[in-house]
Amino acid sequence: MALRNHSTITEFILTGLSDDPHIEALLFVLFLGIYLLTMMGNLTMLLVIRTDSHLHTPMYFFLSNLSFLDLCFSSVTVPKLLKDLLSEKKTIPVEGCLTQVFFVFITAGTEAFLLSVMAYDRYVAICHPLFYSQVMSSQFCIKLLLASWGLASFNSVIIVLLAINLDFCEAQIIHHYTCELPSLFPLSCSDISVNIDILICLILLHGFGTFLPVFFSYVRIVSTILSISSTTGRSKAFSTCSSHLIAVVLFFGSGFVRYLMPSSGSSLDLLSSLQYSAVTPMLNPFIYSLKNMEVKAAVKRVWEKYLQYFR
Repeated sequence: MALRNHSTITEFILTGLSDDPHIEALLFVLFLGIYLLTMMGNLTMLLVIRTDSHLHTPMYFFLSNLSFLDLCFSSVTVPKLLKDLLSEKKTIPVEGCLTQVFFVFITAGTEAFLLSVMAYDRYVAICHPLFYSQVMSSQFCIKLLLASWGLASFNSVIIVLLAINLDFCEAQIIHHYTCELPSLFPLSCSDISVNIDILICLILLHGFGTFLPVFFSYVRIVSTILSISSTTGRSKAFSTCSSHLIAVVLFFGSGFVRYLMPSSGSSLDLLSSLQYSAVTPMLNPFIYSLKNMEVKAAVKRVWEKYLQYFR
């Protein structure tokens, strides 16, 4: 990716999360722990779903891909954050910054599509259980996954093209711990009005285009659950989608706050970014495992299976 020739800035300076060395040391320990838990939790989910035949269903196929996305999403920003927390000068080349923007959008964008697809999967399972295996066939699930990656990739390319055409003449301090487009626009000496309009349109189309199917799916799901006469049946039906609903609220809530509110470099910007890029990828495997009896049982079976090798 090459910037236009008359852009004079070759690198940006990140302000990070703090300028106090003692606080940075504490934050390094905190986010190292978060990153290690993210790696451990999501790799465990991938291993368990792959090795346990009881979990070879559409729901867990999508969940394994969600775990893979969370691994990628967290790795786009957290390692750089950890490095900067130990560095006196926090810099990133312009090309590296735009690369980070691209991978943030492609991983977050694919995750948004995948959460929408998972909501549709729960809708079919609860509202049309007799047709579930027919509708959610292996071929259809793969097509939905490929469509999620394809649409997110297309959206990410357009968004990065908005940034490549910007000129950065003097200002080079990003009031953030990572490169995100809302933080880059204020640094440009170009006319960014059209870029902002296009970005807002893309975010609205992508965000609400993936959130609305989730919303309408859960309207139908809740309606169906409430019509179940058995209390046990209602509880069982709700438990199959409650984990996904929590993941949706955490991801979309922080994402909308970050990209639909004006960027100010405030603590709210930092907290919302940390929520969806670091905290949510760590929480997802625990949310799905702690609230799902099938995953708990599968973890126990896999654990017992591997213990046999050491006896």
